[in-house]
Amino acid sequence: MSLTFYTHPMSRGRMVRWMLEEVGTAYETVLLDYGTTMKSAEYLAVNPMGKVPAIKHGDTVITETAAVIAYLADAFPEAGLAPAPSDPKRGEYLRWMFYTAGPVEQAMGLSGLGIEVPHGKNGMLGCGNQTMVADTLDGFLSGRQFVLDTGFSAADVYLGSALGFATRFGSLPMRPSFGPYLAGVMARPANVKAMGIDDALLAAAKPRA
Repeated sequence: MSLTFYTHPMSRGRMVRWMLEEVGTAYETVLLDYGTTMKSAEYLAVNPMGKVPAIKHGDTVITETAAVIAYLADAFPEAGLAPAPSDPKRGEYLRWMFYTAGPVEQAMGLSGLGIEVPHGKNGMLGCGNQTMVADTLDGFLSGRQFVLDTGFSAADVYLGSALGFATRFGSLPMRPSFGPYLAGVMARPANVKAMGIDDALLAAAKPRA
């Protein structure tokens, strides 16, 4: 089946491109611009939110970064990036995929908006607050090379990408385990290749003086 990838080099599409390179399948890239082609009728038929990333695999459209990454892991099992449904590790894999999609992304969004959760209001948000998320991740990642003790998985693509962004821009408080974990996962050849592709696309899009 054909696979089309809708993205912009300054978006969470970078996470999906890393996953696509890990999978190793052929794909077509469709670059969209904020405010113009991303809001066109043609693309709104793909994603009514007018956001990237999204993919179209055959006739199946998948939006939302976590869903795209999880879908690709299951659609290409030969890449070995997700435990099988019958594998006991599947639960842990799903736990941290969805922890990233929920509390981690929510905490990062709050930081980006400059919002501090008022005292006593932590229970109203799935993330609690940024400190709670950072401490939870630190406790889990301490002494770990990957999310799963069986090896690298799609959960590392998503968590590694999100955590890399969060630490770079101060969206989450830094913790001792973050540096060693990120050093390992971000050095993956597929990620290095994906970053090179998007960096080149970004450079080409910048107007020359």
